[in-house]
Amino acid sequence: MRSQINIITLLLCITIGATAYGQQIGQSPVKYISSIDSIIQKKMDDAQLVGLGAAIIVDKKLVWSKGYGYADRENKVPFTTSTVMNIASISKTITGACLMKAVEQGKLSLDEDINTYLPFKIHNPFFPKEKITLRNLATHTSGLNDRFPFYTSDSLYVNGKDSEEALGGFLKNYFTTGGKYYSKENFLDHKPGTFREYSNLGTALAGYIVEVRTGKKLNDYSREYLFKPLKMDDTGWFLSEINLKKHTRLYQKQADSSIKLIPIYGITTYPDGGVRTSVSDLSHFFICLLNDGKFQNRQVLREKTVQEMLRFQFDDAHKPENVVPAQLNSGIFWSTKMGGKRIGHNGSDFGVRTFMLSDLKKEVAVIMFINTSLLETEEAKFFGIYNELYKYGVQMRNSSHASSTGN
Repeated sequence: MRSQINIITLLLCITIGATAYGQQIGQSPVKYISSIDSIIQKKMDDAQLVGLGAAIIVDKKLVWSKGYGYADRENKVPFTTSTVMNIASISKTITGACLMKAVEQGKLSLDEDINTYLPFKIHNPFFPKEKITLRNLATHTSGLNDRFPFYTSDSLYVNGKDSEEALGGFLKNYFTTGGKYYSKENFLDHKPGTFREYSNLGTALAGYIVEVRTGKKLNDYSREYLFKPLKMDDTGWFLSEINLKKHTRLYQKQADSSIKLIPIYGITTYPDGGVRTSVSDLSHFFICLLNDGKFQNRQVLREKTVQEMLRFQFDDAHKPENVVPAQLNSGIFWSTKMGGKRIGHNGSDFGVRTFMLSDLKKEVAVIMFINTSLLETEEAKFFGIYNELYKYGVQMRNSSHASSTGN
């Protein structure tokens, strides 16, 4: 059971595990380095965040990474860039990369009816003759709906261990008539492709289709084609795959401003939010995507595969009715954020807040992990820290370019 933890004093955040790569960090004035530390620590204190890890990627190279605060506050274990945690919906980008790898291998088509691949049939009861495609799933235009509060219920989250319910069995029960989780409310009254509604369960379905067509569980498939070639040694989908000694504890802010320790958990619909990784490992994946599929001179995904994954799928002539492409656009489980000014993905779950965002030109990118949930009214505090990290990345890039040109 989740226990109540009372705050006696504000956290004293300590800086841990600073890592510099190449010469870029050395080209940044010292005042920036000390300033970013004090800014982050103050914002963490103000928000009562327990632990944070971050990395900055400039021109597709990792130039700075650091941890602050605690992975385990009770035992004073520092949060570092090697600390492992679940990354929530950033996991969707890894599901997307697996999907595109299967397309690359000729095992899937983005525009085929998903019922071609499934061992059971899914039909939107409002539009039973309309096909749903993987492209619909990947752009959140499938018409499949996360029915609340069911989606966040105990039927999906399991404290302290991986879920024992099979992904395929759950999806069949949710999306097919007669299933124990079935409801017409699991679908939207919109034709596929015509309306954008963020769907976690649509992502879970896409991940399951990858499993069906490749004959491999998503964790095994991603380990073979992504995690191993990207040297993501501390990354996996399940608690059983992870060194739990490296896993952070999770915290949740309460209405009375106390901080509650909550259990780590598994989730049945793991393709929508189940990846567990570190800031260090995830930076390898992000660099690969930003660099047209290449990491450390190795082509992990084909250039055209990544280009299709990141390509904006909407324009003024072809878009969902509720989307303005300049403000919100989508790739394959990849989207614009912050009013169209950033690309990548964010993640949010119990005790988890994560960012993996780049500017549109892929010049400055930031990864940020936080092991503390805040109240919904405090969401801006997360973005406040992200913005400081992004500004720091811009300063480093400007300083590096000035040094290289002799200015």
